[in-house]
Amino acid sequence: MTDLTLISLNEQSQLIQTKAISPTDLVEAYANKISETESTLNSFITLTLDQAKTKSLQTTKQIASGNYIGPLHGIPVALKDLFDTAGIKTTSGSKIYDARIPNEDSTVASKLNQAGALLLGKLNMHPFAYGPTGENEDYGHMHNPWNPNKLTGGSSGGSGSSVSAGQCTAALGSDTGGSVRIPAALCGIVGFKPSYGKISKYGVTPLSWSLDHPGPLTRTVEDSVLMINAMSGHDPKDPASIATNPISLDFMKSNDISNIRIGVPQEFLENIDPEMSKLIQDAILVLQNLGAEIKTLNFPMHKYSESISNCILMPEASSYHKSILKDIPEQIYEPVRLRLHAGLFISAEQYVTAQRIRQVYIEQLSALFSEVDVLIGPTEPIFAPDILSNSVEINGSKWNTSAALTSLNRPYNISGMPAITVPCGFSSDHLPGGLQIAGKLFDEYTVAKVAYAYQEACQWKTLHPSI
Repeated sequence: MTDLTLISLNEQSQLIQTKAISPTDLVEAYANKISETESTLNSFITLTLDQAKTKSLQTTKQIASGNYIGPLHGIPVALKDLFDTAGIKTTSGSKIYDARIPNEDSTVASKLNQAGALLLGKLNMHPFAYGPTGENEDYGHMHNPWNPNKLTGGSSGGSGSSVSAGQCTAALGSDTGGSVRIPAALCGIVGFKPSYGKISKYGVTPLSWSLDHPGPLTRTVEDSVLMINAMSGHDPKDPASIATNPISLDFMKSNDISNIRIGVPQEFLENIDPEMSKLIQDAILVLQNLGAEIKTLNFPMHKYSESISNCILMPEASSYHKSILKDIPEQIYEPVRLRLHAGLFISAEQYVTAQRIRQVYIEQLSALFSEVDVLIGPTEPIFAPDILSNSVEINGSKWNTSAALTSLNRPYNISGMPAITVPCGFSSDHLPGGLQIAGKLFDEYTVAKVAYAYQEACQWKTLHPSI
């Protein structure tokens, strides 16, 4: 029998619409999967299964009476625990806020509720979203479904593990330096960071106001597009949000990408694991066989990605958390506290200089798109390291784990450009790798078209961890 928890959102939606299955069937299936796997994965901070079961009965009756409202109607989802949910605690991954119960939904939570989605719970995360590994001493570390000794990536670690293992259909994460794409890549699923401003950040605990992007983690490209379409739009509560058109699903009509020019910045292929390099070269060949024109490019300013990002992210994060950093620093997870303290030493002059260099960086990155339609490369230079590993080895050189995990993701947070990761194969010890595809600002359609064509040409979406 088909495992309902592992089929795509798009397929579930069609089955619900035709009444072949009900939302109640789905919630029961996910409740069983969570019961079987949560003690190993530790994906959730808070479960809301009773509320989801009650709402699923109401939703099933609503659909049975002919009141189907759209593709997310009756679909079980989960939210990273920094999206405010009215009446349900929102901790931002820290027990400092364990008793915090918002009175109002974040805009995305409200939109998903309006679309008919069913909330299964709030997902585990790196404290304050300040780290790419998915570790959390307060609520327990997150574990990769492909190998529970390996990290999930972060900061949306619970979002990655939950979707990969079939604990929910789709999850929401936030991405400041890769925190949607990192766990998606390491857990073998799709993570889509849309353009800055496409999805409202109202009611989302900030890490860095000018770099944060909410985005979905799903099992397929089309599922991520359905999620983005449900959540996007101008929000008067978020001045940075922008009114944009929904992403057309026309890309699903054909896998022909013969009119697409794909750029491969050579800097993205340096300092990566040899097995990852092989997966990316194989992926490039698949895209070439689908008709795309492949161009070799150079992006010299890529080497400044970490410096630019850190000089902006760190003081912005320290500014937001300054009160607890002053009053109760001993209650903050130590690695996060050290980063917050470090942010206090970045001067206003350094911050402004970084923002000015950011504009030069964006201009150089944007210039590449005069030659191509999308840029590709590995999402990660490595496969999932061991939990709590401080360093990794790449081609004989030792790298800080966090620096390695964010090295290829930061360009699209700095620029605000859309970027997606899709599974592209496995290492010799069966850990997933990800192919990253990025596009021009607000051109999510072309990004999705290339990602979907690649996805459909391969078998990766059909493979799931055997946890």
